Amino acid sequence: MPPTLPVAQKVRLLWTALALIGGFALAEFAVGLTSHSLALLADSGHMLSDCLSLGVALLATWIAQLPASDQATFGYRRVEILAALINGVGLVSIALWVAVAAVARLQAPPAEILSLPMLVTAAIGLAVNSLNALLLHDHTHHDLNLRGAFLHMVADAASSVGVILAAIVVWQFHWNWADSAISLMVSLLIIAGALPLIRQSLHILLEKTPSHLNLNKIQARIKTCEGVVAIDHLHVWSIAPGQEALSAHLTVEIRDGEGRDRLLQQLQTTLQQEFAIRETFLQMAAPFPRQHISLSVPARIEFVSLPFQEGDRP
Repeated sequence: MPPTLPVAQKVRLLWTALALIGGFALAEFAVGLTSHSLALLADSGHMLSDCLSLGVALLATWIAQLPASDQATFGYRRVEILAALINGVGLVSIALWVAVAAVARLQAPPAEILSLPMLVTAAIGLAVNSLNALLLHDHTHHDLNLRGAFLHMVADAASSVGVILAAIVVWQFHWNWADSAISLMVSLLIIAGALPLIRQSLHILLEKTPSHLNLNKIQARIKTCEGVVAIDHLHVWSIAPGQEALSAHLTVEIRDGEGRDRLLQQLQTTLQQEFAIRETFLQMAAPFPRQHISLSVPARIEFVSLPFQEGDRP
C-alpha cells in the first residue's frame, strides 16, 4: 500500500496554497488592468479559478474521511477522484478560454503594454506558484486530489514564466503581439498537463483495470495455487489510487471446508504481497460432475403400458 498523507497535514497544505494564491491573484488582476496585459489578466483569472479548485479539493478531503456506511460500503474516497476530474476539466476550460482570447488579441494587438509592472508582477507570481507546487509535489504520486491541485500550481507557474517572457519581448522589441502569442502557448501546455489527470480519473470512475496491473499475470498466478481448476468472472478495479480490489469465481477441487480456508488465505496473501491487492472477493465452487454420453450406444427408451379403461378410445 503506497504511503498516504495524514489528513491534517493535507488540509494544512491546501489551506496554505489557497491563501497564497487568493491573495496574489487579486493583486495580479489589478496590475493586469493597469498594464493592459492579457497575459497578466489571463493568469490572474486562472489563479482565481485555482482558489475554487483548491476549495473543491479541501471539501473532497473532508468528505473522503467520512466512515463507510450501509449506503457507501467502500467509504467516500471516490469523492477525491471526482474532485480531481473536476479540477482537470476546469484546467482545460480555462486554457481554452485563454486560447480563444489570445487568438482574438493576435488579430488586434493592444497599442501599448506596460512591460515593467507586468514583469515584476509575473516574477512575484512565479515565486508564489513555485512555492505552492513545491509544497504539494511530494504528496501527489498516490493522491489524485492533491495531484489536481498540484497541476493547477504548475500551470500557474508556467503562466508566470510566459508572462515574464512576454514582458521582456515587449520591453526589448515592442512586439505587443508576443503577449498574446505566449498566452496561447501556455494554454496549450496547460491542456497537455490536464489530459492525463482527466484520463486517470475516468479510468478509476469507470472501474477499468489499473494500468500497473496485468490481468493475465494475475490469472496465471492464481492458477498456480494448488487446488484451483478454473477462473471465471475475474475483475480488478481501483476504489482509489493504492486501493485496488479483485473479485473472481474459482472452480476448486478441494471439497472440505478446512482445505478451502487454507486456499483462500493463500490466495489473499499472494494477491496482497505480489500485486498489492488488499480487497479480494473470491467465490469457490466444486466442479460439476459431467455425464458421459456414448454416441455409439444410444440410450434405451422405456415404454410403459397403461391399463385400458372402459370408455377410452384407441
